[in-house]
Amino acid sequence: MSFVNRLMLRPLIQASRAIHSTASANNASSTTKPEKRIKCTMIPGDGVGPELMYSVQEVFKAADVPVDFETYFLSEVNPLLSAPLENVTASINKNKICLKGILGTPDYSRTGELQTLNMKLRNELDLYANVVHVRSLPGVRSRHQNIDCTIIREQTEGEYSALEHESVAGVVECLKIITAKKSLRIAKFAFDYATKNNRKKVTCVHKANIMKLGDGLFLRSCEEMSKLYPRIQFEKMIVDNTTMQMVSNPHQFDVMVTPNLYGNILDNIASGLVGGAGVVAGASYSSDHVVFEPGARHTFSEAVGKNVANPTAMLLCAAKMLRHVNLQPYSELILNAVSSVLKAGKVRTKDLGGQSTTNEFTYAVIANLG
Repeated sequence: MSFVNRLMLRPLIQASRAIHSTASANNASSTTKPEKRIKCTMIPGDGVGPELMYSVQEVFKAADVPVDFETYFLSEVNPLLSAPLENVTASINKNKICLKGILGTPDYSRTGELQTLNMKLRNELDLYANVVHVRSLPGVRSRHQNIDCTIIREQTEGEYSALEHESVAGVVECLKIITAKKSLRIAKFAFDYATKNNRKKVTCVHKANIMKLGDGLFLRSCEEMSKLYPRIQFEKMIVDNTTMQMVSNPHQFDVMVTPNLYGNILDNIASGLVGGAGVVAGASYSSDHVVFEPGARHTFSEAVGKNVANPTAMLLCAAKMLRHVNLQPYSELILNAVSSVLKAGKVRTKDLGGQSTTNEFTYAVIANLG
């Protein structure tokens, strides 16, 4: 950030800290600071990821959030700058939480590697459940309003198993792996999520009419698990019909559980329905760790250094992370600030139809803290 921008940002940070300190004094019971600061692994990611993480860090400083980041640059687009994967996983294993930007994937012709860094990270940590809560945000124009659904995706097998080979010249075999163990696990996760969050329905998205064995196993696993949750309505829907229903009548969906590829596609469709990749947060769960990352996987590399990316999704990820580690007052503080900026509509990045920069949006959020 330039010296001029730092001068502009400083009074806003100081003012917001003063406001937050006053609010804390007046309401000590709800905003009492913890005795111990929390450590979090940060992976800036590729593309505009580092710029978005800078926004998060500035907002955290302004709100005096008691979180310290251990930052590791992880990339296969810029491998010479990348930290070793084992160092990154060691940090996440220690801290249990991570804030992560999107990792770019280079052409196979450059690397000769079928398994991407994202896949390796998920497999190392067993980040089997990707959860993307898609909801309409105040002040963000979209064709449909009041969308509120969650897509839960199994992301350690399925089509993304990196098991491909050319058996003879011009013939490639790509293996899709579906197991009963992991299908039952993600189905249980989806029903538990629905129960905990007072959701009424779980929809299994599949293609068992064509992939009778693989998707058939996934569907049967979800059907079996549904019997243990009689209060949750269960339905099944073929994936191609689901995509049409998503864009025509998204309000019918509550919680969706999907194999790997279908969830990836539906995440991006749903993100487009509520304003695009810049406004949807997500998270990936294992039994021991949570990695908070944007819901739509776009690095926006063409915008690097142009100061035009929307930091909303990353700020929402950060707020979700704070709630996860029981820092609810700070989470609400940031969520309310982001909502206020979006609702006012005076500061909009280009993806939302405005001309404001990443920094200007960040300043606006900081100005609304407290």
